[in-house]
Amino acid sequence: MTASARRDANDPERFFRDNMEGRPYCGVGIGQGLKVRCSLFMILRCGRLLAALQVSRQTWRVKFEGIRAVTFDVGGTLINPWPSVGQIYSDVAAEFGIEALPDFINMGFKEAWKSRHNFDYSQEGWFEIVRASFREQGEILPEEYFPRVYERFAKADAWIVFGDVLRTLDELAARELKLAVISNWDDRLIPLLSELGLRSRFEEVFVSCNVGFTKPSTVIFEQAVRWLKVPANEVLHVGDSQVEDYEGAREFGMNSVLVARGRRTFADHEIPSLSALPDAITGS
Repeated sequence: MTASARRDANDPERFFRDNMEGRPYCGVGIGQGLKVRCSLFMILRCGRLLAALQVSRQTWRVKFEGIRAVTFDVGGTLINPWPSVGQIYSDVAAEFGIEALPDFINMGFKEAWKSRHNFDYSQEGWFEIVRASFREQGEILPEEYFPRVYERFAKADAWIVFGDVLRTLDELAARELKLAVISNWDDRLIPLLSELGLRSRFEEVFVSCNVGFTKPSTVIFEQAVRWLKVPANEVLHVGDSQVEDYEGAREFGMNSVLVARGRRTFADHEIPSLSALPDAITGS
């Protein structure tokens, strides 16, 4: 399946909703007479998730004062696999003559990711996640499969930038807030962000493979705050993980908020999309 074909769908409403809410799109009939062509450009230009979800601004209460810097998680916060982890794993498997259903792999991946323990984001660690995602089929995957799929996720066409990201970053930068990334990732991240056109929007990128510690360790948050030269209580971290992002940042004394895409009710430390972030930061 080509990169352009993966961006086509015969159900544009579901295509838009799933990508904006952070769920991978797994439409059927992509190669069977496309009815509507939804371009990546259109998705990237859709900067207001609130309108798509019809969520009232009165449904969240989070506010932050005196913020001078904002740090961001990456996966699930700024970008998401495209069209899904399972589809990409399946496409690469097909190159080796192995048939596997994307939805089946997606379910296996969710289970493997949820049960991971002390994951170090190394190639070996990722290979174990991939193998577990295929369940029984993982035993028949050739060794050549793993570096091939690993390299696929280093490319921009395996990812989509959420539609609320660029406008939000522009609004925060216009307010002269310092922006940085704090991410659990490997050495593919910085080149990937460059290819996606995001690297230049951040003053620095702190990656767990370079720091030597993964979130929720306070070490990676401490290194970022020290580099930003801003007190921890004047830095806001934005992510999508309760433990790694919210609790990790709070443990170091930073402010933190979670993006809860696709939800209609929110805890006090959650916002419905990044589009809500500028309004949540006051007095900057």
